[in-house]
Amino acid sequence: MHRKMATTIIFALACAGTVVFALVKPQIRVKGYELSVFYVPALLGALILVFSGLLDWSAAVNGLTADTDINPLKILALFLSMTLLSVFLDETGFFRYLASLAVRKCGGSQVRLFIIFYCMVSALTVFTSNDVVILTFTPFICYFSKNARVDPVPYLVSEFVAANTASMLLIIGNPTNIYLGTMAGIDFFPYVKVMALPAVCATVTAFAVLLALFYKRLKAPVSAAPENVVIEQKTLLVFGLAVLSVCTLALAVSGFIDVPMWLISVAGLLTLLIGVFLISLLKCRRPGELLRTFRRGPWEVVPLVISMFILVLALEASGATAVIAGLLNSGNTLFTYGIASALAANLINNIPMSVLFSSLLMGGGDDLPAVYASVIGSNIGAYITPIGALAGVMWLGILRNQGINFGFAKFVAYGACVAVPALLAALAGLLAAGP
Repeated sequence: MHRKMATTIIFALACAGTVVFALVKPQIRVKGYELSVFYVPALLGALILVFSGLLDWSAAVNGLTADTDINPLKILALFLSMTLLSVFLDETGFFRYLASLAVRKCGGSQVRLFIIFYCMVSALTVFTSNDVVILTFTPFICYFSKNARVDPVPYLVSEFVAANTASMLLIIGNPTNIYLGTMAGIDFFPYVKVMALPAVCATVTAFAVLLALFYKRLKAPVSAAPENVVIEQKTLLVFGLAVLSVCTLALAVSGFIDVPMWLISVAGLLTLLIGVFLISLLKCRRPGELLRTFRRGPWEVVPLVISMFILVLALEASGATAVIAGLLNSGNTLFTYGIASALAANLINNIPMSVLFSSLLMGGGDDLPAVYASVIGSNIGAYITPIGALAGVMWLGILRNQGINFGFAKFVAYGACVAVPALLAALAGLLAAGP
């Protein structure tokens, strides 16, 4: 009992500290670069558990090096590789070009622009990365809104909601999908087969709520001229799109060819590296896009995921996760896990939540509806509060830098209003899909 209580307290303090650090965003400067250190409380918690003997050192090492699908190093390799492929496309100007194209095609109508942006962000998120799309489109929306003298809030909210709703469609759309899906041994195509209906239900429901919320504010015409974005390195863009497309197709058939998804994604990233270096060498130019891509990589996720994995291992060893799993498994697991995961994401952030829930789900047996419901909660929970996902904290930071007043309370007011019907619609879709 003492071990269980001590482990639970350390876990709770580590999670609470991580959330506080994510909101405060402390940074350290190394050779002119600012590095985020929000993961430090989780890292300290993991070290305390190991060095205090609450978690055996060999158990931690075995967990990190085990030849299983839920090995966090393999999951990180898959997530980072796909994210870096998306960031590279952004460095070529691809996302900015699409945003300017949307403004050009709207014909001066804000309603039409709103629809185009929502569909574009949703589509891009499916095949790239929700965080990359959010962090790329947000500055553009801020700039465009000031230039056109239109209210940026409808576009900012819809962008954030679209990215965190459509991201549930593919297993590579969100690191939480990867972690939970891989834990359950779900391959790319079987995942899509089940999640297609819930993703469509949630995306359509969220759009209907957003349009109802903002329709009156979208009646003023767009007066700004579209930005003329020129792709300077078209060869690199075409090559990057080709690598991402082939990589996504290979991931789709990974279950049939018996090749792990993490290995396919890493091979895709290596192909990009070699190809870009060769193209740059032939053109006698520095591969600046590639260097900036790696500088923008979400490297802080690595210590966070590994630390949370160790914290959850300790919870599991102490018997605490069995108690929590018993509570969640007492009712209809599809709804209990779906709602609980969305709420838990806003207590400890959705990445730590996915690590914790992977342990809870493993203890609950082969319950695929609960796994898919947890994936849904981890995605939609990201826009209930800014704590729900790291992108939410970074998103608010961008708005502050742009001089846009959008605080915590406003985020919750809009986010919860959309999240509740979207979550219920997605869970209803999952129930109908019948995994």
